[in-house]
Amino acid sequence: MAGTTLGLLALCAFVLLLAGSSPAAAVKWSPAFATFYGGSDASGTMGGACGYGNLYNAGYGTRTAALSTALFNNGAMCGACFTIACDARKSRWCKPGSPTITVTATNFCPPNWALSSNNGGWCNPPRQHFDMSQPAWETIAVYQAGIVPVNYRRVPCQRSGGVRFTINGNSYFELVVISNVGGSGVVAQAWIKGSSAGWMAMSRNWGASWQSNAYLNGQSLSFRLRSDNGREITANNVAPAGWFFGGTYTSRAQFY
Repeated sequence: MAGTTLGLLALCAFVLLLAGSSPAAAVKWSPAFATFYGGSDASGTMGGACGYGNLYNAGYGTRTAALSTALFNNGAMCGACFTIACDARKSRWCKPGSPTITVTATNFCPPNWALSSNNGGWCNPPRQHFDMSQPAWETIAVYQAGIVPVNYRRVPCQRSGGVRFTINGNSYFELVVISNVGGSGVVAQAWIKGSSAGWMAMSRNWGASWQSNAYLNGQSLSFRLRSDNGREITANNVAPAGWFFGGTYTSRAQFY
């Protein structure tokens, strides 16, 4: 009887071990290709289809990439982080030691984009493709290669400081760029609240820009965000009553 009980306990422990390891096992690498753009100083990567503007100011630096149609999802993947590894089994142009790099999605690589001879046509659907900043690219591959096969997986984003809100637009039209987002990196829904108003849902205008059509001049502003993995944070009174269009306001809220 004691032996049977011990056997059952051992079986339960084994099942629990498998269950506990399944989330890690579920994170799989997927094949893609990668090119580069933007110059050795990454100056050509500033701006872009996510609307972050100066990527240094937005907290993303040079470790960025433009995504092909299959990955960009009409801007819904802006801010997502991907770890990329050059596939040395398929290319002799990978850097020794199989290094990896984690980049943030900050731009769109449209079909037949030909800003350089390296990436023309590679972003056409249904290809999964990363057009990386040159500094990021040269971490994993040799410059002369131009294009290499890679493996990638989406990973959590590590950010310094809180989520940032850049308020553009005009009265009755707040267009807010949400940047420096940690955790999943992706904002799936946003709300705005004035100090004299209730919570109001915002809509994605383009890229990482979310809009509201309320008159909130002279009110301090709070934001509530939901990431694409369902987590929510609230940034209370991020912008003071004297906020202005074109200003960037950093919160203490972050997705970890």
